[in-house]
Amino acid sequence: METNSYSLSGNIVDLRAETIFKGRVHVEDGIIVKVEEDNTVTEDHYILPGLVDAHIHIESSMLIPSEFARLASVHGTVATVSDPHEIANVLGIEGINYMIANGKKVPFKFYFGASSCVPATPFETAGFELGVEQLDELLAKDEIKYMSEMMNFPGVINRDEFVMRKLEVAKKYGKPIDGHA
Repeated sequence: METNSYSLSGNIVDLRAETIFKGRVHVEDGIIVKVEEDNTVTEDHYILPGLVDAHIHIESSMLIPSEFARLASVHGTVATVSDPHEIANVLGIEGINYMIANGKKVPFKFYFGASSCVPATPFETAGFELGVEQLDELLAKDEIKYMSEMMNFPGVINRDEFVMRKLEVAKKYGKPIDGHA
């Protein structure tokens, strides 16, 4: 079986050691197999780990996930922690499922969450509500990695029954709960 091997040369950014050194990164079948220092390297570009956007609402970019990935990856972003809150407000679970399915079409990592506050306030009339049952359905999915953005912090502090039931669903599946600060 033939392997796909190549090397990248340049200034390697070592985030752990907080150093930059001339060297080569050897890749086989898409996996880094060796990083070596080599002061004879003449390439002057920088090689660094891919960036992760730790909080984004992709829909705010007005792009579908696959197109967002195409544009973000050329700037070094290789993954996002994504709260599909806006599409959930308009299309509910169907919208979140679309985001997941579309994101699977590209070699980019999307870590989608279950939007905890849809609508964001009781005064909104966007079209959908994600209650305890809907969050249970979402959090049961392997593609949903966490409960996103519990914006109702007064409900958490005052132990509002509805808010606590939502948080219990995330705990039931062992998924992290993202706060809103």
